Amino acid sequence: MFIPTARRTWTVRDLVAAVRTNVEREYGDIWVEGEISNFKAHESGHLYFTLKDASAQMRVVMFRSSAKLLRFRPENGMVVVARGRVTVYEDRGELQISAEYLEPKGAGALQVAFEQLKAKLEAEGLFDASRRKPIPTLPQRIGIVTSPQAAALRDILNILRRRHHGVNVLIYPAQVQGDGAALEVMAGVRHFNKTRSVDVIIVARGGGSAEDLAAFNHEGLARAIAASEIPVISAIGHETDFTIIDFVADLRAATPSAAAELVIRSRQEIAEQMEGLERRLETAVRYQLLMVRKNLTELAQHGAFGRIMDLIHRRQQRLDELGHRLGQAQRGIIEKQRRRFEGLSATVRHYDVRRVLSGMRKDLAAHHTGLVAAFRNFVLERRVRIERIETALQALSPVAILERGYALVFDASGKLLKDARKVKAGDEISAKLAKGTVRARVEGKS
Repeated sequence: MFIPTARRTWTVRDLVAAVRTNVEREYGDIWVEGEISNFKAHESGHLYFTLKDASAQMRVVMFRSSAKLLRFRPENGMVVVARGRVTVYEDRGELQISAEYLEPKGAGALQVAFEQLKAKLEAEGLFDASRRKPIPTLPQRIGIVTSPQAAALRDILNILRRRHHGVNVLIYPAQVQGDGAALEVMAGVRHFNKTRSVDVIIVARGGGSAEDLAAFNHEGLARAIAASEIPVISAIGHETDFTIIDFVADLRAATPSAAAELVIRSRQEIAEQMEGLERRLETAVRYQLLMVRKNLTELAQHGAFGRIMDLIHRRQQRLDELGHRLGQAQRGIIEKQRRRFEGLSATVRHYDVRRVLSGMRKDLAAHHTGLVAAFRNFVLERRVRIERIETALQALSPVAILERGYALVFDASGKLLKDARKVKAGDEISAKLAKGTVRARVEGKS
């Protein structure tokens, strides 16, 4: 006998959730290869794209926590291998891959990131030779950004000490490997630019793998070196190693030791160059003196030179004659002024200045006495007039009237009362006496 099974009705969400659970259990960790299309980097940091091959496609999402660890930027048309898990996006009921890792097919992620950043900065002109600054011939202060424990630093210091011990070296300690290395090296370059404490900067690190040198392929570090106002020498890895900062630096050294050789010339080279310049200068001066002596000899033998000398001699004689005549004229003028001064002195001696001054003094004394007397009379007249006016004012003063027993009466608003009809019984009034004020209430009036 056939017994039918009980029918079960699913909601769409329950069915999708059940499928999702089974799919994630079965395909929880897979690797998928395909070509990227419809790539979109959302503002949230999540990446959305489609992986496809010749006959199928599947949506892929890479959330921000995984996307920020990528060494390269995915692009449409790039063939990649993605690692993640298959899941179901319930809102649309679609299968998708939640990717946790991504790498380019056939090339490492670091190499792809290197090529992408190189192309970007080259297009902006950061690699142009015209923007590179010259390295000082003999810098007095050299800044080095590297790890204090690095063997590269010891090599640089040994070479600098051997080639020119008088140079000053400032070291900015920074990591040269790991996630925070790029930011620390960037801080060192900016520190030297801010303090202006060095003439040239060396960014140095010894050799290593591509992963070890990855910090020097950082876009922010490359832009900081390109913006540096102080010349920068990159000395990263071995001669065959290239990083992004090698292209933006003002000079690339094959190794840290080579950077020390390039940044400063040895004392012996400088001494040899100075000796060579001194010999060349001495030879040039001797040649110039010889040519000048030859030219002077030729000019002295020329007839025109003889005529010029005769003209100069005549002018010199004329100058001597004019000088003699000028001296005689000056002596005549001085003698004339002396005689005139003696005549004036004799005239002044016959004129009695003291007597004139005595008469003037008497006149001044007389004028002074008259002025004093006139001013005294003027003051007395003014004083009498003021006293007379003061007496009249005292006679007319209301206060003086109060002294004789009178009073001034005011109503409640402070107005002077002149008519008893202006108040009524019960009103408050005040009376000002010669000394003080009295307040009262009207009981009656007549």
